[in-house]
Amino acid sequence: MRRVTALWTSDEIAAATGGKASASFEVTGVTFDSREVQPGDLFVAMPGTVHDGHKFVEGAYAAGAAGAIVSQPVSGPHVLVADTFAALQALGRASRERCKATIFGVTGSVGKTSTKEALYAALDRNRPGKVHRSVKSYNNHTGVPLSLARMPRDVEFAVLEMGMNNAGEIRALTAQVRPHVALITAIAPAHIENLGSMEAIADAKAEILDGLEPDGVAIVPNDAPHRDRLVKAARRRADRVITFGTGDADVHAVHAVAAEGGGSLISAALLECELTFTISQPGEHWVSNALGVLAAVEAVGADVALAGLALADMTSLKGRGQRHRVAVDGGEILLIDESYNANPASMAATLASLGAEKGVSRRIAVLGPMRELGSHSDELHAGLAPAVRQAHVDCLILIGDEMRPLAERVVGHVALDLVTSVDEATEALRRAVRPGDAILVKASNSVGLAKLVESVAKEPACST
Repeated sequence: MRRVTALWTSDEIAAATGGKASASFEVTGVTFDSREVQPGDLFVAMPGTVHDGHKFVEGAYAAGAAGAIVSQPVSGPHVLVADTFAALQALGRASRERCKATIFGVTGSVGKTSTKEALYAALDRNRPGKVHRSVKSYNNHTGVPLSLARMPRDVEFAVLEMGMNNAGEIRALTAQVRPHVALITAIAPAHIENLGSMEAIADAKAEILDGLEPDGVAIVPNDAPHRDRLVKAARRRADRVITFGTGDADVHAVHAVAAEGGGSLISAALLECELTFTISQPGEHWVSNALGVLAAVEAVGADVALAGLALADMTSLKGRGQRHRVAVDGGEILLIDESYNANPASMAATLASLGAEKGVSRRIAVLGPMRELGSHSDELHAGLAPAVRQAHVDCLILIGDEMRPLAERVVGHVALDLVTSVDEATEALRRAVRPGDAILVKASNSVGLAKLVESVAKEPACST
């Protein structure tokens, strides 16, 4: 039986973190969530705002952890450090230092995780089993060093996602990631409550360029607000700047039409060739995501045709466009799960996709608030009214007072139900649903609309 190569040895962990190993051990994975421990993992006992990770060390060992990073002595194999969070960051830096892979950094207001997954799929089709990526949305001050620390020694490509709530946060993350290729997906008024303006949001996303390695490549959305601001920042820091999108973008769609069964058929002009391919995900925003991915793939000399095949095979992600065909009396419904996140740009894009759905009898949208919009909240929620009307929504279920400005703009144009909670929205949807309906569910993650999706997928209609 082939021996699994150690991700880290206790000596390497101690050297990277400045800690002291209690015994010799090897680990094959890293986690700071005791619920995710797999046999052979390193468990990092992180300080928490609610629970200290040291309370879960024994449980981690019981689940098969081969060792732990701790700041207080424990009975099992461990490396003792002064600060476990600082140790995780140090382990991430050590992993990046020893890595010979080409590193891709991904950020943006919209589509970070989806684009990261698509880029991973495209690169993995080129070099199967030799590509590493951030899992879930591990894109913050803890998720990025964890994703780095998990990076195998022998990968050839790595795709790391970076997010932020405030200025300066991506600058700190990109200093750890040090990407060779930096991809900005889009700019939208997410986190405008903290940043104050679209210009400030563009500047915060452009911080990813600060960490570019020498001879680095910047990939910038041609259709984003303040595109010129992004390009100017990229030219200061990158050896090459590639734009993607429409118009005169370096990588652009010549034609993009709806494909049978959903998704799009795209003919794209790339840097060195033209490529016709399909993507399985519907919507113009996914056309843009795909162009950004192909720009990144071509920038490093990988096979764009293989990348196109990977994009065609991609399945939807939970909370980010996952589509459920759910049986109801007399037929079925299409339930589109966009419950993970929302901002004005992504709301408009997914509503447009709902409007483009073929072969449906009615279109229903269940929308919850977009958070972190601050003083712009009323204006931006009300501003969704044109997208609702253009999508030909037949029934609109809105959740919470934050959605009232939108309700006031569409009343009389669409069957409307303004409710106070996710549970009420669930029951309203069950009362409304009919065979042939297409239902879009979208809100900021904190609203908890994933609960509605799970419930309706199991029991779509009220019993009679």
